[in-house]
Amino acid sequence: MIQRMHVAVNCSDLEKSLEFYKSFFGTEPTKVKDNYAKFELDQPALHFSLNARPFAKDGVLNHLGFQVNNTDDVLAMGERLRKAGLLLIDEMNTTCCYAVQDKVWVYDPDGNAWEIFYTKEDSEFESAGDARDLSLCCAPPQQTQPITLGFTKK
Repeated sequence: MIQRMHVAVNCSDLEKSLEFYKSFFGTEPTKVKDNYAKFELDQPALHFSLNARPFAKDGVLNHLGFQVNNTDDVLAMGERLRKAGLLLIDEMNTTCCYAVQDKVWVYDPDGNAWEIFYTKEDSEFESAGDARDLSLCCAPPQQTQPITLGFTKK
């Protein structure tokens, strides 16, 4: 079951963006790091994150997604997407955006990344890999062939 819509945007100045979005949403962020901030809103149900990244080439949008209630929801949605031929990337028990998460990824025809994710716990680390490698956190590079998530066809 979907818990919240997720939108992640790149920003050039995290402090300025934080001030704007605190006023815009009328609330404080739920997590702030040197290069990342997160707001979890109930009305509307939105998981909104700011990623301090250069965006001249990649644009402002980082990725979109849906936060779900548990790993079973990730697996169920992943299976549905796999059966539809859409599922591209499976990242179970990964560290991303200062959290340990289970997630799956798809890309729309224009290359916009969508994730379905469940946050298992907070982390002091941005990603499981080299902290300087920004590609390891958030939207992974596109792959050309769908993956199977370890499920067998019935």
